[in-house]
Amino acid sequence: MDTATHFAMGFALGGIATLDPVIAQDPVATNAVLLATVLGSQAPDTDTVLKLKSNAIYLRNHRGATHSIPAVLLWPIVISSIIHFFVPEVNGIHLWLWTFLAVFLHVFVDIFNAYGTQALRPFSQKWLALGVINTMDPFILAAHGIGFVLWIYGQDPGYTFIVIYIIIIGYYLWRIKAKHDVIKQACSIIPGGKVIISPTFNWYKWHLVIKTDTKLYVAKSYNGKIEILDEYDFVPIPKNDIISAAKKDKNIAAFLSFSPIHRWEINEFEDFIEVRFIDLRYRSKGHYPFVAVVHLDYDLERLSSFTGWIFSEKKLMKKMNAAIRE
Repeated sequence: MDTATHFAMGFALGGIATLDPVIAQDPVATNAVLLATVLGSQAPDTDTVLKLKSNAIYLRNHRGATHSIPAVLLWPIVISSIIHFFVPEVNGIHLWLWTFLAVFLHVFVDIFNAYGTQALRPFSQKWLALGVINTMDPFILAAHGIGFVLWIYGQDPGYTFIVIYIIIIGYYLWRIKAKHDVIKQACSIIPGGKVIISPTFNWYKWHLVIKTDTKLYVAKSYNGKIEILDEYDFVPIPKNDIISAAKKDKNIAAFLSFSPIHRWEINEFEDFIEVRFIDLRYRSKGHYPFVAVVHLDYDLERLSSFTGWIFSEKKLMKKMNAAIRE
């Protein structure tokens, strides 16, 4: 989920914590737990700072180790221990419990996005991405907003957010069914295809990529109707010297570790060879903005590379030229 929604969930859990009699009997404890749930709701996303270093490092690590099983256990210990050091009168076990719930909820809801997490690390490197809820969901954020308004105007925050979360659970179940219906319809149009689905800001619009043994279909579902937008031959990534050299590049390697469905191109120019990988999940106005590109000389040595979001060839060339100077 987006940062604002995670913050909102942290505050909401702090409100629900007022139903804990050990916490509710002391205003200091209530405030300490509220701080803990807010910090816990943000802790797994501390890896966002890696984006300042490079897109490749960010792709390799975001929602990886910081969302793993050890991290879910470690974050609550660190956060609750620090707070307990400054506020020793707070019950340490209950402080840890509410912090743990905040961290766990963060990782759990991220699984429902198309981006997903590596929540099963270290036992599995697989990305868990259910593709049910958009990264920024207006209904979930608005529901929390209503809860905060009711809290401000004197309603009990614990019971208020219990009711709101029951409603949100129902919303998740509806979205799961909606996704299932879209996939079922896609499979009836292209039998035997594997469907990769991504939700959008619009409840009734979904991005689809349907893979068969021979084809890649890029489609959208809108108001229950599926439209095929692009069609490509499915050609497995070849095993040749050019691809082997390209895969050694950190940007290409990061992209391939993250993107579940893409196509590739090799283009030869006078001064260099370009290898490009294009993620098919994010089609926007006829363009595929999420790419990884490497330029090699004819000795297959790297000249420059880039991975990330690009909406024009002109900007991509600027990024590639800048990478040469790094």
